[in-house]
Amino acid sequence: MNQLRALWQNVNASLWFVPTLMVAGAIALAFALVFLDAGMSHDWLAEYPLLFGAGADGARGMLTAIGSSMVTVAALIFSLTLSTLAQVSSQYTSRVLRNFMRDRANQVVLGFFVSIFVYCLIVLRTIRGGDEGRFIPSLAVLMGLVLALVSIGVLIFFIHHMATAIQASSIIRHATEETQAAIGRLFPNQLGEEADPEQAQDLLTQAGEFRWRPVPARATGYVQSLDEEALLRLARQLAGVVRMEHGIGSFVARGAALVSVARYEGTAGALSEELTAQVNDCFRLGSQRTIEQDAGFGLRQLVDIALKALSPGINDTTTAIIGIDHLGALLAQLADRRFEGPLRADPDRVRIIAVRPTFEKYVATAFDQIRLSADGNAAVYLRLLTALATIGQRTHAAERRQALRQQADLIAEAARRTLPTDYEREQVRQRLEELLPGLND
Repeated sequence: MNQLRALWQNVNASLWFVPTLMVAGAIALAFALVFLDAGMSHDWLAEYPLLFGAGADGARGMLTAIGSSMVTVAALIFSLTLSTLAQVSSQYTSRVLRNFMRDRANQVVLGFFVSIFVYCLIVLRTIRGGDEGRFIPSLAVLMGLVLALVSIGVLIFFIHHMATAIQASSIIRHATEETQAAIGRLFPNQLGEEADPEQAQDLLTQAGEFRWRPVPARATGYVQSLDEEALLRLARQLAGVVRMEHGIGSFVARGAALVSVARYEGTAGALSEELTAQVNDCFRLGSQRTIEQDAGFGLRQLVDIALKALSPGINDTTTAIIGIDHLGALLAQLADRRFEGPLRADPDRVRIIAVRPTFEKYVATAFDQIRLSADGNAAVYLRLLTALATIGQRTHAAERRQALRQQADLIAEAARRTLPTDYEREQVRQRLEELLPGLND
């Protein structure tokens, strides 16, 4: 099931899947209208000469012109799409390219023009005149004309859509919305029943006595998703514990330990090929991270955009500030969410030792590299402190406030060390003084 889900996600995110479906629909529409024309009387068409007055040569000429123009426009759209992908990759980050490829509007526009071309080809081959026996599928020809007129509006829409999509605010907003949806799905996220504290401590004490057997990965890549229920069932079948060695978003080399297994009674014994296959089937590895089960990847995209904006070659502070604002909004959404512990029981024994994300790790992912890349930029320091204040308003947990306070202290230290003027350092100091009471409550 995990592999089927992975296949569907990859196909759904491709540039060819939707256009292929639309081409199939265009072929079906062409044959349906031709058969409808073949089975109906055409006497009434003479009453509408402006719509159905074209002869065989005129119908061929019109469909030929439409088909050839659609191929030209489709080639133009492919060219614009590829140039846009190259521009986005160089100016922002290559990690947002998948968002453009998954954009349904781009897929539909590409499929629309190719579909009209295929439709015209199918209808053209059915037109006959003179000695061939006269047959003009008037309804099908009229539909080709209608599709050509609609394509003008589709082309205008595509140009507007691409011009909007490559703006920094649109790219950041789209990445933020995807991450917000992922946070809503993943937190809280149950993997069996959470172990009670006493049982958890007992297991941690016993863990050194277990004889762990590593289960190697059969592929190289990033952990994109995990079939949690299947892993839990596997732990039950083993009558033991499964310890994850890599979490979602981590890189795994072929042959490295994907998980380790141990039994409550005795040792795990020799690893069978069946067990190795079952464990690997629970994980989906790919060449890049995806956001379906990896909210940290959404943060990573925004961080990369901010880092690229702060690079000397681009030096776009405004884009970096927009990215920081959205990072603050995402972490504020996470601030009051419950993060599951690593130990899961089913129901009386711990079955899974998972690698789980923490709020503190997400905070470090969001702010550490931006702070280091913002040397001497007072605007970025001030906006980082503002984001920390926004996050701090959403949580009263002591350990989470401590992580925010640590970030605030690091920003203050960086400001004192890198800002060139007393005026800028004083601005950061005042903002920090406004922030600290809220984090110390």
